[in-house]
Amino acid sequence: MRTSISEADRRDEKVRLRREKLTAFIRDEAAAQGFDLCRITGPDSIPRAPERLEIFLGDGHHGTMDWMEETRERRGDPKVLWDQVRSIVLFGLNYGPEEDPRGILDKPDKAAISVYARNRDYHDIIKGRLKEIATRFAARAGEDVKVFVDTAPVMEKPLAEAAGLGWQGKHTNLVSRTHGSWLFLGSMFTTADLVIDERERDHCGSCRACLDACPTAAFPTPYRLDARRCISYLTIEHKGSINPEFRPLIGNRIYGCDDCLAACPWNKFAASASEMKLKAREDLKEPSTAFLLTLDDPTFRTFFSGSPVKRIGRDRFIRNVLIAAGNSGDTSFITRAQELAQDPSPTVRGMAIWALKRLMPEADFAGFAQGRAVEDDPEVQEEWKLAGVA
Repeated sequence: MRTSISEADRRDEKVRLRREKLTAFIRDEAAAQGFDLCRITGPDSIPRAPERLEIFLGDGHHGTMDWMEETRERRGDPKVLWDQVRSIVLFGLNYGPEEDPRGILDKPDKAAISVYARNRDYHDIIKGRLKEIATRFAARAGEDVKVFVDTAPVMEKPLAEAAGLGWQGKHTNLVSRTHGSWLFLGSMFTTADLVIDERERDHCGSCRACLDACPTAAFPTPYRLDARRCISYLTIEHKGSINPEFRPLIGNRIYGCDDCLAACPWNKFAASASEMKLKAREDLKEPSTAFLLTLDDPTFRTFFSGSPVKRIGRDRFIRNVLIAAGNSGDTSFITRAQELAQDPSPTVRGMAIWALKRLMPEADFAGFAQGRAVEDDPEVQEEWKLAGVA
């Protein structure tokens, strides 16, 4: 007896085969481009994201990152960002360091730059690779695609959790069972119908290593970050003067902070990034604080060409380096800090005053203050007041 196959069954089987072939194709392309992980979720997979985002913004935990509030609607719902999206592909690229990055914190003459920023700007690297994949996929599938890397209003970490790359740990960053806390993320939105992966569950358990590692207590509760207290936010996103409460706690961290990431026990499963991936520039592993203090705008731009550090600009960067100098206890920084107290940038002048107050004997600082130039910038005037100078 012959069993007849309906036309509807044939169509369903054709759709299933196409979905599986396209999914296999995208995974192969991801591997060919050097991505360590590639998994897929749907646009409706993060229903609680808008509510959590509203709480974060309502508490003011975004600090001065006004763009998060301005894009809240698109950020909370992928379909608001692009109403035609049917599948979202998440890509993970390992950038695990060769050693514990916290070792440099015991070297006050050196400056600590976050692991992710010790090479070329990962936004450019990953976006280039995603565009290669997207171009080939669109040609094969005949579908529309859009690629995003961090700068677009996409909640990549909740989407990555939904896709099964890992889970959002208590430090709010993505944690992977195979790569710990060291993953760059990128995403591709597409109108294609792809095979959806299972979400990853939380494996943090009772561990709170990341929370206890934070120098500034930036986590009011597990899984919640107050960016206003976070060293990464303060040294990268925050403009102008940094709250005096946090300056001593910053230590020699001049761009970002890896403490909560490095403390994660799951890092024991994360191999160092391979040659195909991102390797740190040797001159950015342990740069000299004394050298960095000499950078004017042209030399800053040249030295950090292609680096994400370049995006914060020379003045904010020197502000950070002066904090490191002030925390070092090294009096050899005094001469350069005195020069920077005359810098055209009020941000630099203000932080030079703070560093000098910490480094100079009281009598010497009083003499320096007495011979200071007339200051009309309110922020710098406030620094003099904080230093005990009327």
